[in-house]
Amino acid sequence: MSTSRPGPVTPRPSTDPADAFALDAERVRWLAAVIHVAFFLLLGGALARFLIRHPGELRTPWIIALSAALALLYALGPALGDQPSGPGGNGPAKATPRRLLWLALVVGVWVVLVLLAPSFAWCAVPLFYTGLRTLPMRAALVLVALLTAFVVGAQLQLAKSFDPNLLLAPPAVAALATAVFVHMERQAERQRNLIHDLIRTRRELAATERREGTLAERQRLSMEIHDTLAQSLSSQRMLLQAADRMWDTDPAKARAHVRTAGAFTERGLSEARRFVHDLAPAGLAEAEAAGGGLREALQALAERESAAGPTAVRFHAEVHADGGGAGLPAGAQATLLRITQGALANVREHAGARNAAVTLTHLDDQVVVDIADDGRGFAPESAGTPSGPQRGHGLPAIRARARQLGGTVTVESAPGQGTVLSVSIPLTAPRPEYPMSTHQPPEQQ
Repeated sequence: MSTSRPGPVTPRPSTDPADAFALDAERVRWLAAVIHVAFFLLLGGALARFLIRHPGELRTPWIIALSAALALLYALGPALGDQPSGPGGNGPAKATPRRLLWLALVVGVWVVLVLLAPSFAWCAVPLFYTGLRTLPMRAALVLVALLTAFVVGAQLQLAKSFDPNLLLAPPAVAALATAVFVHMERQAERQRNLIHDLIRTRRELAATERREGTLAERQRLSMEIHDTLAQSLSSQRMLLQAADRMWDTDPAKARAHVRTAGAFTERGLSEARRFVHDLAPAGLAEAEAAGGGLREALQALAERESAAGPTAVRFHAEVHADGGGAGLPAGAQATLLRITQGALANVREHAGARNAAVTLTHLDDQVVVDIADDGRGFAPESAGTPSGPQRGHGLPAIRARARQLGGTVTVESAPGQGTVLSVSIPLTAPRPEYPMSTHQPPEQQ
């Protein structure tokens, strides 16, 4: 997930935690390689100086052998237990017994070399780094102090006369090297802690998003079920109850109610299948298959809802369209159809209306659907407060659907004066925010 600047420049560091760990480990390996090269250069330079200045001495074979042993031991360090800690191998080396034994052998051989030939003293600088990487801080500081003391003694032994620089320079170099290393280690540790915090925060955020997505998906699915299967089952129940009441007195009308209930059952089954497939309204799909659109789907819905239920709860519904909803996104058409379906179901179940009118107005910047009825009306301030366990989502579901498309819902009603529900959806509204789930928005399936 890294980004880079245009042109032939170095890419910006990645923000991915794994990439950050890898970059940190690469920097540690690069520094270790520089220190190792410096050690072998200092060791080779010290051996060359001794051979040039002390040719043919009896200790020369010992110096050469010890130099070779020291080089071999130092080169075998990683194989003998150089196991850096931390993710990606970017932390300090683990102080394992093998690692401690190796460090003791290297320091011991170096001490013998310094005692035989003081010119090998400056090989201690890379050993500072090795000790600081391997030992706990206090033990490492003790080792650095001992190595520095040997360097001071070796330099004073090589000097022909006393030089204060030889007494002060090695401790200054050791202090500087130690301070730089400790600062780098603390910076690296802070970076590792920040990366760990970032990983933990990302995991917590992902878990929170999954929980919120699950809750949002449950709400969306419950609204879909309420506007499709639940309303179909409600109509079937009323028809079957009416048929049961008049089965003996008016068998023909009772059978007609049963046939109508069967038609609702068939349509409910179609809705259920489409609900499982892609959650798109069956009425809209049927209208589009017949060459129509939202207006035709609203007309079929109005006819179906006005004819549903027993005669006592039926109402006459008309649809008026200005522009027909052509060019609307599929998601917006589906939402408006579901809103109208829910509103007409409320008219049938609660309003006791004789007439209802659905008006679709397609303006330049918005599309408006008005559902008006001449029923008993209600107090809008109490809308959304269930009056009993049988009440469904109602107006809260309608408002939630409109909000998904950036729309607004207006309700004008009063007891005994009917109701007008107006839903306005802006044509420039953002696409609905569907929660994370295995279901995709209908327009994307």
